[in-house]
Amino acid sequence: MATQPSQAGPNRTEGLQQASFLTILVVVSLLMAVIVYPFSQPLLWAALAAIMFQPLYRRMLRQMRGKRNPAAGLSLLIIFIVVLVPAAWIASMVVEQAIMLITTLQQNPVDVAALFDTVYSSLPRVLREAVDRSGWGDIGVVQTRLQELLTQSAGIIASQAVSIGSGALGFFLSLGVGLYVMFFLLRDGERIGRTVLCAIPVERSIADRLAERFLGIVRATIKGTGVVAVVQGALGWIALMIAGVPSALLFGVLMAIFALVPVIGAGAVWLPAGLYLLISGATWQGVFVLLVGFFVISSADNVLRPILVGRDTGIPDWIILVTTLGGISLLGFSGIVVGPLVAGLFLASWSILREQRQEDEEVEVREGGGIRVDADGHSVSAAEG
Repeated sequence: MATQPSQAGPNRTEGLQQASFLTILVVVSLLMAVIVYPFSQPLLWAALAAIMFQPLYRRMLRQMRGKRNPAAGLSLLIIFIVVLVPAAWIASMVVEQAIMLITTLQQNPVDVAALFDTVYSSLPRVLREAVDRSGWGDIGVVQTRLQELLTQSAGIIASQAVSIGSGALGFFLSLGVGLYVMFFLLRDGERIGRTVLCAIPVERSIADRLAERFLGIVRATIKGTGVVAVVQGALGWIALMIAGVPSALLFGVLMAIFALVPVIGAGAVWLPAGLYLLISGATWQGVFVLLVGFFVISSADNVLRPILVGRDTGIPDWIILVTTLGGISLLGFSGIVVGPLVAGLFLASWSILREQRQEDEEVEVREGGGIRVDADGHSVSAAEG
């Protein structure tokens, strides 16, 4: 009797070929990640900017009657003039004001002893006793510790200045790469996104849902956090400028940076500034800065975020705080955006998994008439469902 040819050999060969291909794919992808890693931050910001300014590109595309290259080029030119040029001007002004502030403090140092006596005498007795027990009640100890802090800070600032100067070429190279990549992401971003969704080994409906959540999180993070931080920094700059505070633009930029970090916020700058003005005798200026901070700057987030975002991203504040600080420690300034994005994708992925399981359970109930568990954890029969 004739025997059937064994299928084990061909199956093993196909399995080996598939495993080899997957190994090659993983290795090549890792090599690609290593090669582009030096430009990871400009590529990240180029991708985020392309997502945010995609409506501008679509409008330019309609104006150009479907010509993609001119539409992308004009969009990039508008972004460069409206966003990058003002940002570069503000950065130069901030550096100039920082240098002026350091020079002023070196020429006219703050009388730490008089300031300490003023603050110490205004404290309640219980707090004064606590300060004495901590060792900060002695002005000599305070001056020594401040001197050590200033010495360490001066060394850090000097090293950073050297690194910035030596990295100027790298900065402009990264800027050029970012703008170049942004042009193609504006022009081909939607097509690239569809190609990626079709290529990833995930069910298409889940991939579409995850992509939709990702785009929503990006827009909510940048519009609801970045724009609000800029507005708060601008309000703080105007308030400090009216109060006559030197280097007001520098402190306004610091407010915008601190406003990006949840819980801490812009109050980390305007509150000490207002208290310092009160202690130094500038009464109305200090009261003005504190009132503007409490009632205007702090309220900007509650007023603008619903208008800009339209709906909550669903990310708890404590998760945003932890991921923002963790992102800063790992990636520097880019971590302010990357941290909340990763948190949003993490929560969105688990939410999609829960929705998918609920949909599967509903399908099983409709087909088999069994008992399923609803979102609240209660058993529901097919008749009740």
